[in-house]
Amino acid sequence: MKLSRTVAYAVRATLALAQAESEGPVPCSKLASEGQMPERFLLQILRSLVTHGILRSTRGVDGGYALVRPADEISLLEVIEAIEGPYDSKTAVGEALPADSQEQLRAALNRVTTTTRKQLEAIKLSQLLKPPE
Repeated sequence: MKLSRTVAYAVRATLALAQAESEGPVPCSKLASEGQMPERFLLQILRSLVTHGILRSTRGVDGGYALVRPADEISLLEVIEAIEGPYDSKTAVGEALPADSQEQLRAALNRVTTTTRKQLEAIKLSQLLKPPE
């Protein structure tokens, strides 16, 4: 499974926010510089995460972004789907295949998708954090 750059930045940003959870809201500029991500692009990603209920934004001098819930309640699947939409197997299986083969392939891909979704749902942000030193 390959993650898009957008999803990778979303994961990087949410992990940084999980790490800084007790410090209050973190400005986009700080997340961008520490995570070596383009700030304008990151801002779009953060807005999407806010829209999907993963982050909250606070305006003002002491404003920034923070997780809505604890890191052990936010799954990797939630972050991925906030950026790329529902994770499903709606991929075309090929018109050139015979109808019964198309159906077999579609069923196999659905099983793979179901398993992958369960595994991504089981991975919480807290599991991806570096252990405290």
